[in-house]
Amino acid sequence: MKYCYECGRLLEKRELINEGIIPYCPKCEKYMFEVFSTAVSMVVIDVNSDKVLLIKQYNRPDYILVAGYVNKGENLIDTINRELKEETNLDVIDYIFNDSKYYEKSNTLMANFIVKADLSKIKVNQEIDEYNIFTFEEALKNIKKDSLASYFLSEAIKKIR
Repeated sequence: MKYCYECGRLLEKRELINEGIIPYCPKCEKYMFEVFSTAVSMVVIDVNSDKVLLIKQYNRPDYILVAGYVNKGENLIDTINRELKEETNLDVIDYIFNDSKYYEKSNTLMANFIVKADLSKIKVNQEIDEYNIFTFEEALKNIKKDSLASYFLSEAIKKIR
């Protein structure tokens, strides 16, 4: 962040005790903490077969995880329930937190969960171009390479095996 989001003035870097170097607006006399989006992604595992759901979206060629942004007023668990229901018509049966990482390209903190659902009931909406249900090994081969999705999938597999 280079400019104050309240007055537009160029920010200075100043030390804030116990916080480090933080952007500061001398006009507003405020420290300005970075603003970013928050999203969730899910390693969705079939409750009956231990297979993994991967999707393709927006005419892109790669398989990814089900994901979506956190709405104002929502917590992360509300978001995984809403996003899974909206995109796949599936209900979350169980979940555990997997990991989180910041994704600089979209200025987003991504929180990932391992979610159990009954994949036999899947009915995707218009956001999903294609989906497939893979074994863990197949999913690792098919997911977008060198992506947050592949990282989260790898971490999930370590946790559940």
